Amino acid sequence: MEEIKYTLESFEGPLDLLLALIKKNKVSIWDIPIVEITDQYLEAIEGIEKSRLDDTSEFIVLASQLLYIKSKMLLPRDEEEDEEDPREELARRLYEYTKFKEASHEMRKTEFSSRYMIFREEENIKFPVPEYSRHHEIAELTDAFNSIYQRRIRKAKPEKRAFAQIVGREKVSVTAMSDKVRSILHRKKRVRFSSLFLETDSRPELIATFLAVLEMIKLNRIRADYDEKKQEFIISDNAKE
Repeated sequence: MEEIKYTLESFEGPLDLLLALIKKNKVSIWDIPIVEITDQYLEAIEGIEKSRLDDTSEFIVLASQLLYIKSKMLLPRDEEEDEEDPREELARRLYEYTKFKEASHEMRKTEFSSRYMIFREEENIKFPVPEYSRHHEIAELTDAFNSIYQRRIRKAKPEKRAFAQIVGREKVSVTAMSDKVRSILHRKKRVRFSSLFLETDSRPELIATFLAVLEMIKLNRIRADYDEKKQEFIISDNAKE
């Protein structure tokens, strides 16, 4: 038998050594010549010093398993009994090991491509809101409201006050309409001025909504900017985030 010279430190474990022997003999892991491979394996680990026993105990465990499989292979087999090949479990272990080894090799290819890359942590960048420099007189907003008001009145159904003697006078608070405006801006941060006035709003509701808008602009809770393209005021939430 050709003398085998291996250094155990060059192998990652006993299965690595066993695969090297199988490759050297040019045989398949599914049809291992167990007698020859076992003898070569024992020769490779021969001379282990006792002081290194802890480092090489796994090699000795596999050696005992190989000897067990060798003894099973040398025993006469009953042809009528369908016995499992004693090498099959070892072959499965070797197959799984080769798959992990191949995956490790593929991952090692990309190790140096990203090894020295430094990734910056994600930052939340806040973009400043552009300042609207144009100044509007209150009359411009009033004119815009009058335009909306006249359109709604022409389409409006008879108001509740037309039936005042039956249901009483309608009362609408500016505070309630302020809540309505805040609710709309909570869903959409920027809306058209006209969208604050619903088709179902009565005259008192229309007026109370407009007064609510003026009050909220005065308190700097909302702002009104004029959109030249849409030719309409845009109302936006002025709350600080």
